[in-house]
Amino acid sequence: MKENVYPCSWDKETVYLKNVVRDPSLVIGDYTIYNDFVRDPREFEKNNVLYHYPSLNQEKLVMGKFCSIACGARFVFTAANHAMGSLATYPFPIFAEEWGLDPEAIRDSWDNKGDIVLGNDVWIGYEAVILQGVTIGNGAVIGARAVVTKDVPPYAVVGGVPAKLLRMRFPREICRKLEALAWWDWPKEKLAAHIKDLQQGRLENLTK
Repeated sequence: MKENVYPCSWDKETVYLKNVVRDPSLVIGDYTIYNDFVRDPREFEKNNVLYHYPSLNQEKLVMGKFCSIACGARFVFTAANHAMGSLATYPFPIFAEEWGLDPEAIRDSWDNKGDIVLGNDVWIGYEAVILQGVTIGNGAVIGARAVVTKDVPPYAVVGGVPAKLLRMRFPREICRKLEALAWWDWPKEKLAAHIKDLQQGRLENLTK
């Protein structure tokens, strides 16, 4: 994959995410794109990855290859939480100086649910929100403005608040074959030769 930021020379609203993020805890696969027609898409790390303090929580945002992330999609990490087991939701340990607390107790201010992981060829719709600890399977589609609080199976279509399964993109057997095929790992030359087969659903041509 080339190191160019923009997949299209005429489109400055879409970027290859891998080539614009700098935080090593954001692990982005080849050809994954982000489109933003409101803000500079190169600022994805600042505007779309929220409450992310990897030095405290060791959390990662992991995206596979060929994902499509729509404008305003956000990934919300652990520090957005307030500890539900506490009798007070106020995050006292964060303000350790004010309350004379041990700064090391800051992690006790939230419930840590872990990494956000996207498989390959995932489509995240406009202004969708993905919460901490969620894994989204290969080929899944997240509807516009959905709030995803639970794992999403491969090739599922989910939507709503909270997001629920709407349907599967394909019958189970086709989903299984696509996962086994793992076309996203093919060499570029092979993939380029089969783009029409992918677009037109000619699975038999991909398995020869």
